[in-house]
Amino acid sequence: MGSSTNDVIRDCPPFFKVYKDGRVERYFVTQPVPAGLDRTASVQTKDVVISPAVKARIFMPQSTTPGQKLPLLVHYHGGGFSIGSAFDTVTYKVVAPLVKQANIVVVSIDYRLAPEHPLPIAHDDSWVGLQWVASHANGQGPEPWLNDNADPSRVFLAGESAGANIAHFVAVLAGATKLVGLKIRGMLLVHPYFGTREPNNNELDKYVCPTSTEFDNDPIVNPVADPKLKEMACERVIVLVAEEDGFRNRGEAYYETLTKSGWRGKVEFFETKGEGHCFHVVIDNHNTEVLKNKMVDFINEDI
Repeated sequence: MGSSTNDVIRDCPPFFKVYKDGRVERYFVTQPVPAGLDRTASVQTKDVVISPAVKARIFMPQSTTPGQKLPLLVHYHGGGFSIGSAFDTVTYKVVAPLVKQANIVVVSIDYRLAPEHPLPIAHDDSWVGLQWVASHANGQGPEPWLNDNADPSRVFLAGESAGANIAHFVAVLAGATKLVGLKIRGMLLVHPYFGTREPNNNELDKYVCPTSTEFDNDPIVNPVADPKLKEMACERVIVLVAEEDGFRNRGEAYYETLTKSGWRGKVEFFETKGEGHCFHVVIDNHNTEVLKNKMVDFINEDI
């Protein structure tokens, strides 16, 4: 019997599978959250179009003071470069509490997803997003919410899992290209996903980044292989890992690499005991609260 168009040619659980006819089916489809005012969370949101390919959601405190500029955090969501969105319930759960508690503005960049858009498209889109944010530095950018409320001299980058990988990438590129307009005070990498120099048989890695012959030796995904690491445009970094996370050691390796890289900033390391990868997006417990408070404290320390 011949093969059918319904035959699965690539299966990458828990993210997606690809059929012979090119269809992509995701195991997990995130649910959108409408933009607007959320009085319960004391947060207001607005969706913007950055380019034909790149969009974003802006989060702000429900109440702002005219003339007062707030710290700005640029966020990149996780999901193995292949699931998730700036507009979904997961991002809302991660970002909204930070906006309220730290009293900040957040721009969450919605980049295109693999495998339809293989790497480095997600990284390129994310860089376009940061450049767009920087276009508001003189108070004359295309988005009034940022012109009126965001302080370009107090900028943070953040991401969880694959989003942490992207946050690191744009921070290095901002330094290497001397991005004008933003002063990046800090970066929060939550349960970061990075490549390593260990043998890699991960089919997901190979499929989402087909242009890389050696995924783990590609500077896009592995900081150890990046000669520009010491140029990273960031003053402080906190690497947050979870004890039971399979990527925990990669986060620690990043921390150690950064301390030896010649980068002149300050790096911190924080581990949550007894929890797994991105536990804070699926459960609410004491450790979730501790993690959130640690992130808020890191931001507020610089304000």
